[in-house]
Amino acid sequence: MASTHSWRHKFGRAGERFAEQLLCEAGLRIVAHRFRRRGGEVDLVALDGATLVFVEVKTRRASAYGEAIQAVSVSKRQRVVSTARRYLRETGQAWRPVRFDVVAVTSDRGGSLSARWIRDAFRA
Repeated sequence: MASTHSWRHKFGRAGERFAEQLLCEAGLRIVAHRFRRRGGEVDLVALDGATLVFVEVKTRRASAYGEAIQAVSVSKRQRVVSTARRYLRETGQAWRPVRFDVVAVTSDRGGSLSARWIRDAFRA
């Protein structure tokens, strides 16, 4: 069991790094990684101009189980929004416009990663 968890953890982190690279190449600036508070976590927090972007990264192997984006359930979105509100309060940035994005990272059988970036994927 521990080896499965370790593999999933490493795979998920690889997906986050891939997503971070994609966002940076598009001109966003990462300001926080894995902002975690009781009840939730935001994978990446970035600045896109004046807009604070809270990014949920989902990494999956290509399979018949569906796209990674389908793993962002209503309850997951609610936890991300709640955690984002905490981030805004704690950092004194409640004045900023915000956006919630999802980056769905997929690995093919050879291990190559690709990503689908959904800007403004859901609203608070």
